[in-house]
Amino acid sequence: MKSSCFNNKINISGNKLKKYRLQMNLSQEQLCSKLSLIGITLYKNDIYRIENNKRAVKDFELWGIAQVLNIKCEELFSFE
Repeated sequence: MKSSCFNNKINISGNKLKKYRLQMNLSQEQLCSKLSLIGITLYKNDIYRIENNKRAVKDFELWGIAQVLNIKCEELFSFE
C-alpha cells in the first residue's frame, strides 16, 4: 500500500519539529526520553524519519511532541 503525499512530503510537520527541537537544544534521543515520560514511545530513528519526511506522524505523537516542546500543535502545521 502506497502512502499519500502532499507536495512530495509524507508529513508537513517534520521541518517544524526539527526547528523547535533544535531551539530547545534537545537531541533526538533526549526528545524520545521526554516523550516516554508521558507514555509515547518513539525512537531516535523515528524522529529522524519524521524530520526528514520519511515517516508519517500519528495524531497522539504530534500532541506529545507539542507538549514536550511546549508549543501548540498548530505550530507544527504552519507553512513557511
